[in-house]
Amino acid sequence: MARVCQVTGKHPVSGNSISHSNIKTKRRFLPNLQTKRFFLAEEDKWITLKVSTEALRTINKNGLLSVVKKLREEGEKI
Repeated sequence: MARVCQVTGKHPVSGNSISHSNIKTKRRFLPNLQTKRFFLAEEDKWITLKVSTEALRTINKNGLLSVVKKLREEGEKI
């Protein structure tokens, strides 16, 4: 599976690694992804999501059910 957050859509971006002598080489900035299991009480089942730490804050703020509902509207299979 790709390094993409299922909630926010964060993905790797590219940039430059700059040395002390100012030599630039290409590098990738990877998102901070965590594979996390959540218990969806309304459906009485566990779901596994690959989420960024920002998405964990979103889930804590808005609630798991509203986030899952939005993902299903967008066509994500959960």
